[in-house]
Amino acid sequence: MVTSARGPSGRDIAHLARAARLIRTAHPGLELCVSLGLLGDPEARTLRGAGVDFVNHNLNTSRRFYPEICTTHTYDDRVETVRSARRAGLSACSGVIVGMGETDDDLIDVAFALRSLEVESLPVNFLHPIDGTPLGRREPPPVERCLRALALFRLTNPAADVRAAGGRERALADRQGLALFAASSIFVDGYLTTPGQVPLEARRMIERFGFTVDLERPAAVALASRG
Repeated sequence: MVTSARGPSGRDIAHLARAARLIRTAHPGLELCVSLGLLGDPEARTLRGAGVDFVNHNLNTSRRFYPEICTTHTYDDRVETVRSARRAGLSACSGVIVGMGETDDDLIDVAFALRSLEVESLPVNFLHPIDGTPLGRREPPPVERCLRALALFRLTNPAADVRAAGGRERALADRQGLALFAASSIFVDGYLTTPGQVPLEARRMIERFGFTVDLERPAAVALASRG
């Protein structure tokens, strides 16, 4: 469940909690993930009590580079939201966007920041420029840099579910199957605002690289594992 705002209001939290309880009753085995912007401890506790499992809130980049991409809130605001989720007993889904102009040192810094937060799910997104935005004309980083970034997050966060996420189709092109050697799962079909690889094509790619899809995991996660 996703909203587009700085953070949810009290009314929003109440509505989402009611929705979570209804979903949990109808589909008890389904994992519930919310992406709602900035959260504090009371909001996180309410969501956890309603049956929400995960909070998604990406750090996106390093502390040093963050002011270059966002001025409406701070890097510390994002870190504290992840910590609030953890304190409430929620699992944390938090990752990055590669290709916004950051340096390799920035990627290393955010990799270790995510490690210190002990995130369970770590989506590695690749910038997908949209016309009319400040980065709308930015070229994708080299494929090799994208693959090194995936390897970096896998090595620094060995317990996390590293996910090759938004923009991988554009950034990796015909070599996106190589992401499977570092990532434990991939996003398919769409990324809220941009389209993605359709599930059937993704499955064929997974099998072509010698992996199999784990059908025992929730449908929202397309896991690949070596045969």
